[in-house]
Amino acid sequence: MARLVGVDLPKNKRGEVGLTYIFGVGSSSARKILDEAKISYDTKVSDWTDAEITNLREILNENFKLEGELRSEIQLNIKRLMDVGCYRGIRHRTGLPVRGQNTQNNARTRKGRKKTVANKKKAVK
Repeated sequence: MARLVGVDLPKNKRGEVGLTYIFGVGSSSARKILDEAKISYDTKVSDWTDAEITNLREILNENFKLEGELRSEIQLNIKRLMDVGCYRGIRHRTGLPVRGQNTQNNARTRKGRKKTVANKKKAVK
């Protein structure tokens, strides 16, 4: 079981796929990391040697913002948008889609479950 940046990587996966379990590492950056460490993409995580793991750990710590540090930076960016009061910040604050999606029919992921509004009662004569 390889543990990098506080994440247990699945040992039965290929190295390229295993690295993507780290928040902030996608498939293209995983390939770059493995190229820099001179490890084959197809080598399973369980077959990595201790030297390779320490080399990967150094590369990740030097060149990338990952896991908690990256999450906190993203949250600070969103908070800054909300404090400034720009359009994107207002959309974040109200829980609506931020990137211009329709809200009339869809957007249930951002808006949450339907809140049914009752009809107004007609005035009695």
